Amino acid sequence: MSRIDETKDFIPCRIAVLTVSDTRSLAEDKSGDTLAERLTGAGHLLADRKILRDDRAGIADQLRAWIADPGIDVIISTGGTGLTGRDVTVEAHRDVYEKEIEAFATVFTIVSMQKIGTSAVQSRATGGVAGGTYLFALPGSPGACRDAWDEILRWQLDFRHRPCNFVEIMPRLDEHLRRK
Repeated sequence: MSRIDETKDFIPCRIAVLTVSDTRSLAEDKSGDTLAERLTGAGHLLADRKILRDDRAGIADQLRAWIADPGIDVIISTGGTGLTGRDVTVEAHRDVYEKEIEAFATVFTIVSMQKIGTSAVQSRATGGVAGGTYLFALPGSPGACRDAWDEILRWQLDFRHRPCNFVEIMPRLDEHLRRK
């Protein structure tokens, strides 16, 4: 359930989108397109967009580069969250997480169950935080990207959402890294 406090101003996030695929090009990236369209349609900024092959070290390196970029608040990847040997996006995300947002996977599974039934168990969607940046790994289908955005991220990345949201605590995500 979303509750938007219209007395508060919307704060746009700067979001990078990473598609992980051995076969897709930008022209064929329907999942990346879905995310880019939805996040910009919601008023956020598309800070960067890339496609990388299913390579754990390469994915982790790109995540680290974006985490280090002060112009990026959120990273959303799509693809590589399944169970096959080439699916290494979740491992790459966990290589860089300081904290995992376990409930993201749980809520995503609940949303997915309503759409695809027990096939939802094959997804390893994940979320976490590193260096003051939110990271989310979504399955590679446009439907999964729509579901994650429309049912979870759209609301949690809106400062006006109540009773709480990810944006309002963004300034405190890296407080442990600052000098006391």
